[in-house]
Amino acid sequence: MNPFVALLFTLLLAAPAWAQQRPAPAEPQRPAPKVDAHSMLRALEDAFAAVADRVTPAVVHVSTVPKKAAAGAPEEAPERFKEFFGEEFYERYFRRRPREDARATGSGVLVDPKGYILTNNHVIENAQEIIVRLSDQRKFPARLVGRDPKTDLAVLKVDAPGPLPVAELGDSSQLRVGQWAIAIGNPFGLDRTVTVGIVSATARTRVGVTQYDNFIQTDASINPGNSGGPLLNIDGKVIGINTAIVATGQGIGFSIPINQARDVMQQLITRGRVVRGWLGIVIQDVTDQLSGSFGVKEREGVLVAEVMKGSPAEAAGLRAGDVVVELSGTPIKEVPDLQRRIAAVKPGQTLKLTVIREKKPVPVTVKIGEMPADEPVVAEALGTNEWGVSVESLTGDAALRFDLPVSRGLLVTDVQPGSPAEKAGLRRGDVILEVARRPADDPANLYRVLGALKPGESVLIYVHRAGGGSGGANQYLTMERARPR
Repeated sequence: MNPFVALLFTLLLAAPAWAQQRPAPAEPQRPAPKVDAHSMLRALEDAFAAVADRVTPAVVHVSTVPKKAAAGAPEEAPERFKEFFGEEFYERYFRRRPREDARATGSGVLVDPKGYILTNNHVIENAQEIIVRLSDQRKFPARLVGRDPKTDLAVLKVDAPGPLPVAELGDSSQLRVGQWAIAIGNPFGLDRTVTVGIVSATARTRVGVTQYDNFIQTDASINPGNSGGPLLNIDGKVIGINTAIVATGQGIGFSIPINQARDVMQQLITRGRVVRGWLGIVIQDVTDQLSGSFGVKEREGVLVAEVMKGSPAEAAGLRAGDVVVELSGTPIKEVPDLQRRIAAVKPGQTLKLTVIREKKPVPVTVKIGEMPADEPVVAEALGTNEWGVSVESLTGDAALRFDLPVSRGLLVTDVQPGSPAEKAGLRRGDVILEVARRPADDPANLYRVLGALKPGESVLIYVHRAGGGSGGANQYLTMERARPR
């Protein structure tokens, strides 16, 4: 432990202990010694200053010259960052067309004396040229070793005449909410700015920045330009890579845990890419509306909406409609949980799953494959409520017209705004494959099933939705008959 921190804790713990001690009956009462508050504050101040002194030389300024967009072609921009950086920051740093000499800037941290640097993918995305400036003002052209958009991480390499200062990597699995967090970076071009806060939360998912969200949340001030810089503990060890903020809030920043970043970095250096485990299923959360149909509780397990042909899941016997509730004996509660844990498994490894099938637990053994380059999208968990939908039997001509890979079912030709169908999530162009777990091939039968519902009752609908990459994806929806007002 940092000696200054040890001193601080000693003083804090000793005072109440001394205050509570009672002298032996034979000895006179002794007053409790006074605690020197100034000394405690000085020790804490020295601890922060020691971290800044030790780590700042390893924090670098990263600037890039974007590639020129083709004439008339729209410039690519990570739209998902608008919510977190705010409209103004988004337009300034990501969306606005750069001048010929324009540069985008961010931060990075040296993690190896040979010149390897960890940063964010969005800092160097679409870069034609990358320049790294060290704390001693030396500049080096940087080579992109590899990048991983799914975690928003990238590794750069600079060639210097001698060893470079590095930051020591910590262990993010040991983080506790409430412990000190120190951020160092280059916000708005203000080089090597140090801010202090605490770890506000760990394992934050559904942030919407990366495909594998698993963030450390902190209130240490993070701003545009901090991206790619380190988040540190009181011992000066890197516990995260600063990535995003919520612009509409105060003190809400997100960092990628260093254990995750370390694994991605090592794979990018050794392989040039990240290898992840793959099941080959499209999944969605079990909502309150869906839970009763599958015999589970809300947020208990992950619903399999589709099994990809030729995938490890198909070989293992997984089916659409299964609910994965356990992986290797550990409960699964939501989509990000299953995604992240499967992705971390080495391809070729065999795992045991427990699924709920027809409301009964079924064990499944699956041999994990390697994730293809284009991973299928996650099915959205859409809402429910009443009709307003027009359908027709799917014909070969309609399948060709809508470029659909399916040849059976009911084609949704119209959805009325505000109707139960729209509230259920149905869209024009969807193909209804099943209604109440039975094949859907007759419009009259669909309306009969819907018409038989009592107010407040719902029916399970299985649909194919075009788009999303390789021909679209299947997902479950529920349509409910509204109660009279």
